[in-house]
Amino acid sequence: MFQLVAGALWAMLPAYVPNNAAVLAGGGRPIDGGRTWRGRRLLGDGKTWRGTAIGVLAGVALALLLDRVAGPTGAALGIELPGVPLAAAVGLALGAMLGDIAASFLKRRTGRERGASFPLLDQLDFVVGALALAALLSPAWFVETFSFARIAVVVVVTPLLHVGTNVLAYAAGLKAEPW
Repeated sequence: MFQLVAGALWAMLPAYVPNNAAVLAGGGRPIDGGRTWRGRRLLGDGKTWRGTAIGVLAGVALALLLDRVAGPTGAALGIELPGVPLAAAVGLALGAMLGDIAASFLKRRTGRERGASFPLLDQLDFVVGALALAALLSPAWFVETFSFARIAVVVVVTPLLHVGTNVLAYAAGLKAEPW
C-alpha cells in the first residue's frame, strides 16, 4: 500500500506544484487580456502569463529533480519510485496549468466569479489536464506509471491535499478564500 500511494504522489508532484507556484509568482497581465464573451470575462484576472510560465517552470524543474533522485530515494525507502522524463514533466506541469485555466473558463460560463467554489472541479481540474497532457506527450511513460490503482489514489488523495494546502495558504494570507 505504501508503494502504491508513494508512487502515485511522487509521479504527480510535478502537477501539484505549478498552481501553487503560480499563486506565489502571479500577477501581471491576464491571459484573457480583459476580453469578455457573452458578457463575462473569459478567464479573469487570476490567470496571468507570468503565473502560468512560473508554474510550468517550477513543475518541470521539480520533475527533472525527481527523475534524478527517484532511484536513490526509492532504494532508501525500500520501494520503486517512477522517474519523470522531460516530455512527461512538461505534460504534467503544463497540463496542470491548462486544466486550471479550463476550469476558470467553465466557472465564468456558469456565472461564478473569481474565487467562487466549484466542488470537485476546483480539486481535480489540474489532475485531468496533467494526466491528459502527460498521456499525450509521453504515452509509454504514462501507461507504465499510471495504473488504474495509482489513478484511483490520485483521485482520492488530491482533493484532500488540495483542501489542506488551500486552508494553509488562506491562513498565511496568500489566498483570499480557503478553497
